[in-house]
Amino acid sequence: MIYFVASVAAIAGLLFGYDEGIIAGALGPLRAEFQIGPLAEGLMTATVPLGALVGAACGGGLTGSWGRRRLLLGAALLFVIGALGCALAPNVLLLSLGRFVLGSAIGIAALVAPLYISEMSPAHQRGSLVSIYQLAITLGIFGAYLVGFVIGDSWRGLFATAMVPGLLLFVGVSRLTDTPRWLVLAGRRAEAQEVIAHLGGIGTNDPRVAAELGAIEQAARGEGNEATWRDLFSPLAKPALIVGTGLFLLQQLSGINAVIYFAPTVFGEAGFDGARAQLLATVGIGAVNVLMTLVAMGLIDRIGRRKLLFIGFAGAALSLGLIAFAAGTGAQNLQWLALTGLVLYIASFAVALGPLPWVMMSEIFPLSVRGLGMGAASLANWGFNFLVVLTFPILLDSLGLAGVFSIYALVCVVGLVFTARYVPETSGLTLEEIEAHLKKGRPFHTLAAATKAG
Repeated sequence: MIYFVASVAAIAGLLFGYDEGIIAGALGPLRAEFQIGPLAEGLMTATVPLGALVGAACGGGLTGSWGRRRLLLGAALLFVIGALGCALAPNVLLLSLGRFVLGSAIGIAALVAPLYISEMSPAHQRGSLVSIYQLAITLGIFGAYLVGFVIGDSWRGLFATAMVPGLLLFVGVSRLTDTPRWLVLAGRRAEAQEVIAHLGGIGTNDPRVAAELGAIEQAARGEGNEATWRDLFSPLAKPALIVGTGLFLLQQLSGINAVIYFAPTVFGEAGFDGARAQLLATVGIGAVNVLMTLVAMGLIDRIGRRKLLFIGFAGAALSLGLIAFAAGTGAQNLQWLALTGLVLYIASFAVALGPLPWVMMSEIFPLSVRGLGMGAASLANWGFNFLVVLTFPILLDSLGLAGVFSIYALVCVVGLVFTARYVPETSGLTLEEIEAHLKKGRPFHTLAAATKAG
């Protein structure tokens, strides 16, 4: 049952990736039809993360009052409306408006879907189950690249295809219940008890149901739904806020969405001639992204979050440095060195930097501020996503490929230091154990050791 729940919620991730990646195939035809320049291109492309920024801000404040399920249903409707608006847009302005609506849907769904999966999952499976969401993002990106390669110049057809998964998400979520943790906060204890029993495939009178329900009630006791944004800066929540927002800041400034949105442009700068060759290389990058995310799902609950982050940041720094060096020195066979570097970068990102911020965002915040905390982390994600996507065409024009990728490589080095100093190991711990550690006021990065020591 839990795999069905996670898979339905992860359709939101599929839409996230598809609506982000589809612009890579559409940019060429859009440039030809509307004669857009670098600044207009950056603005049009960046309307998705800008909309997501607004969606995350709104969604973070509504997860308590609306619940996780109703917000996912609302996001599904926005996905359909936004895709239809893009497909019918007569000019760049209305196309950008449609992409803003899509971005709003992504911002809400990217906040709520990992939260929904996390609150429905048992502790020993939580990492891999939340990673299904990141896998869905990579499948969506790969699907968008593949559709872009097949459909070619029909940018309206590209945007219209996104309506189908939006409808699937609405139908799927309409058949699910809300999470037991939100039901407890909403005072619907009996429903929470039934959901826990159903997820575990056991009776409502089973002692395991009572134990889990009791732990949730203890964490929620006296907290209600009255949390404010100021509460995120309290001694209880601040360590989680630093980790949640910091990981997304580093994830975005590593340059991933410069690659995802502008992959054909990057390959063009690296010497790949012709739109078809650039799109085909882009499809290959999308395939690597999917395959390495599958690897991450097998590792995330085995070797832990911190070790994977060290591997991911180190691999990303080295691969981005390789691309920058090759481009800066004008190396022979630049296109193949760039392709090798991009493959290694995407592999490093997909195995760690892609899934882990989403996983950790969904598990580190105390229950009373979980929705707001995830909203704040999402705001960091989309704010810096917007910044990277907006500035990439301009930076590429002024600094060249070597300069831009050198900046991204340095960010990944900072990520190694940040992980060592601030990031806790949460693998195998329940959400209530993580919260109990925060309440004791101990350094957050000592979580695993302190919990084992009792």
